[in-house]
This record gives sequence, structure tokens and C-alpha cells, in this order.
Amino acid sequence: MNTGGSVLLLILLVLPLVGALVVAPIKDNARLAKLVAFGFALASLVVTAVAWFSYSVTAAAGGSRFQLELSVPWIPAFGTRFALGVDGIALVMLALIAVLVPIVMGFSWNEKIPEGRTTSGFFALLLATQGLLVGVFAATDVFLFYVFFEAMLIPMYFMIGRFGGPRRQYAAVKFFLYSLLGGLIMLASVIGLYVVSGARLDQASFSWTELQSIASTVPESTQIWLFLGFFVAFAIKAPLVPFHTWLPDAGAEAPVGAGVLLVGVLDKVGTFGFLRYCLPLFPLASQRLAPLVLTLAVVGILYGALLAVGQTDMKRFVAYTSIAHFGFIALGIFAFSTQAFAGSALYMVNHGISTGMLFIVVGLVIARGGSRLVTDYGGVHKLAPLLAGTFLIAGLSSLALPGTNSFVSEFLVLVGSFPREPVYTILATVGIIFAALYVLWTYQRVMQGPVRGAAVLGALERGGAGGPGTMLDPAVSAKRGSSGFPDLSGREIAVLTPLIVLVIVLGFFPGPVLHVLEPSVVATLNEVGLPDPVGGISR
Repeated sequence: MNTGGSVLLLILLVLPLVGALVVAPIKDNARLAKLVAFGFALASLVVTAVAWFSYSVTAAAGGSRFQLELSVPWIPAFGTRFALGVDGIALVMLALIAVLVPIVMGFSWNEKIPEGRTTSGFFALLLATQGLLVGVFAATDVFLFYVFFEAMLIPMYFMIGRFGGPRRQYAAVKFFLYSLLGGLIMLASVIGLYVVSGARLDQASFSWTELQSIASTVPESTQIWLFLGFFVAFAIKAPLVPFHTWLPDAGAEAPVGAGVLLVGVLDKVGTFGFLRYCLPLFPLASQRLAPLVLTLAVVGILYGALLAVGQTDMKRFVAYTSIAHFGFIALGIFAFSTQAFAGSALYMVNHGISTGMLFIVVGLVIARGGSRLVTDYGGVHKLAPLLAGTFLIAGLSSLALPGTNSFVSEFLVLVGSFPREPVYTILATVGIIFAALYVLWTYQRVMQGPVRGAAVLGALERGGAGGPGTMLDPAVSAKRGSSGFPDLSGREIAVLTPLIVLVIVLGFFPGPVLHVLEPSVVATLNEVGLPDPVGGISR
């Protein structure tokens, strides 16, 4: 039995799953359930930090594709192994998960749970989602990856369907059916890849390393069919237009904590799949079909941005901004340069931070006003200046303002894409203009101007600013209404502070993350078999 020499990834996978099993039965003590779940999340963060510092960039640059590997026989009859390992791209995604889950739990600490549901159930589902996502990013056996890819749908389905908004059942079923359909199409390609490997190896295999070693020998026509099976599954998850329609519904109806993981991490499985599976395993097909994907990416950038401008539902607004951002990530991946690859991988992390923060701030606004409609708010900065300030920081990060984290990744994508794909890159830059429009216009309508809007004035009235049935002058309400529309609490400040720090630190010092990513993106470009048009990453 080959154990691969490391159990760190196994611990990182099993720890939150065990936590979910421990937390779920604690139904009669919500506080204890939350404390236990938070403890498991912090323990996972510590293990992730150990894994981060155990990863050797030098070894990766020297040709070690995966590190911290563990591999044991799983289903010998089919040649499958329970094989885990990380490269730099997977490692930064594991770090993102480990950071976001405790933050999500902190935000959800006092969240109102629907009648008939339990706090322990919600927190257990958060931990289960974390553990299964670790499996997705760490799997180095293609069949094992497929199993985790499908399994991660289950806890997210229940979080949306049992703890979400008024149309939660519709949104949950739509999310599940879209993802399940994509997964079944991918399964056909997984089986096809297994059969193809049997004709070129001594024994058919699901090992990523062995499959990549024969990738260049597979005929282009075969690669195209296999590529399409993986691509559809990943394009649905990403989500690329026109496979995106599940996201606005799921994002709008999901509880905020689940929504942060949905748009912050789970969606990244699609773009991660492009980098890990589509490009290295089907290099000829990737090159042949790149114009199609680039077209979808640019359409997604412009379409998502235009729809974000017109949104009146704040949670759907965040969902459509994500569709636009994923277009940039896909553009960088299929531009085939190390700068663009690194920008896309960094964008996956930065998008999780900035959009996760934006989703949380929107959730805080909705919790105070009781409405998701932009038109029900106005002048919030006069009542809650800290809340307005964090909304602005999240928005500026989302539009990639220089000095924020998203700027570095977006800049690398555009600079790395232009030498090989100038037309698509120029069209994509139009999305930057729309990003400024949809972020600043939404901020202006919700946060600026006089105190107004049914949600704000209603919250002030309920908070005792004027007494039952009385509507005070808005200026008076702004002075008295902190109890009706309060500013950030100490817990909320503690939840948002790490995200604000990451927005600023990664905006000015992205080097440490890019240093981890560089060997993996260079290896990916080599596996595609194309020269680098820009000559590496500048840090």
C-alpha cells in the first residue's frame, strides 16, 4: 500500500466532515452547536496553514507537479485510487475555503433560521460543504474528482432548499438539476478517457498523472469529444453564458452564508476544472475550441455587466457581477500565457474575497431593512456609516480599483491575454467601464442621498424612532434611528475586518500568492504545448 508520505490533505478533508457529524445532533443547544462548528472550522484553518508552509515552491519549480500526496487503493477492479495531492493552484483554493468558512460562520451566528429548521443543521451543512470542496480541489484521481464533484451538490442543495428565501425550493432544484446534468455528461467523458487510456497504457487508469502523460498521443477528434463532456460540466459550474441561468436564482434565494460559499468557492470548481483537466488532458482540443470559449467569456463579461446594471434585487445584482467576473477568468485561461493563467488563478481567490465580502455586506443591509430591493433603500450612510464604508470597499474591490486585490488579477489577465488574443481582450475591457457603472450606481442609490425608502423608514419606525405608526422627518430619524437601522456590531466588524485586510494586502502585495502559483501555471502551459507569448510572470 502506497501512502504517499503525507496525511495532511486527508486530515483537511476528514476534519470538517467529522465536524458535520458531531454538530448535526446538537439540536437543542444552538450556541454549543455554533461553538463546536466554529472550532472545527478554526482547526481546518490551522491545518491549511500547515499545508501551506509544507508546500515547496522550489520543488514545484523543479518539476514536482503534486505535493503532500496520499494514494491508497480504492476500487482495484477499476484501477481507481483514493489519491490526493495539491499543486499551487489547488493550494490557494484550499486556503480560500479555510479563510471563508469561519467568516461565514461568524456572519451566520445570529441569522434567523426558518421555522422547523435547526442551527446545528445549517452549521453542519457548512462543514460538509467545506470537506467536500477540499476533496474536489485535492483529488488527483479523475474518478475520485467526479465523486466529490457530484457529492458537493448535496449539502448546498439542502442549504438553499431548507434555509433559503421564498422561492428556495425552485432555486435549489434548478441548481441541482443543472449541476447534475453537467456531471452526468462529464461522467461519459470520464469513462471515455478511461477506455482511451487502456489502449495506450499497460492498464486503463484514472490517475491524472498517467492520463496527462498520454494526452498528446490521443487524436484531436477524440480529444474534442472528451473535452466537451468536461467543458459543459465546468461551464455550468463556472458559470459561463449560456449555462449560467441557475446562478441568479440560487444566489438570490440562498441564505447569505451559503451564498458566500456558492459564489465565492463552489463556482470556482468550474474554472479550476478548466485549468486542471480541460487544458492538460486535452491540449489539442483546448487549442481548437479556444475561440468558442473566448467568445462565451467575452459575451459573459458584457452580458453579466449589463444585467447587473439593471438589477433591483441586491442579491441578484451580486450574482450577475459574478457572471461578468467569471468571463475574465475564462478569458485568461484560454488565452494560453503564464501571465493570463496566473491572473485567472489569482482572480479566483480575489473574486472569492471581494464578492464574498459584497454578499455579506448586502446581507447585513437586507437583515436591517427586511427587503432585497435597491429601491427600498437610500441614505444608509447617514444611519450606518461603517456599513456604508464596507459596502464601498467591497464594491471598489469588485470593480478592480487600483490598490485593491482584484486589480492585480484583472490586470494580469488583460496583459497576458492581449499578445495572443487582442480582439477578445479589447472587447473585455469594455466590461471594466460597466463594472464601475453598476457598482457605483448601486452604492449611490442604496447608501447616498437623504434617508429614504420603505425598508429604511420602516426599520426606523420599528426601532422606535417615532413610535408605532408615526413617520418622523428623515433628518430626525437619522439622528434617533440607530436602534432601528444600526451600524455594524462588534461581531460584524470582526467578520468583515479579515476580508478588508485581504483586499488591501493582496492589492499591494500579491507576490507571495503569485510565487506559489507560478510553477503550476508554467507547468500547465507546458502541458498545453504552446510557447509563452509574454515570457513569464512579473512580480
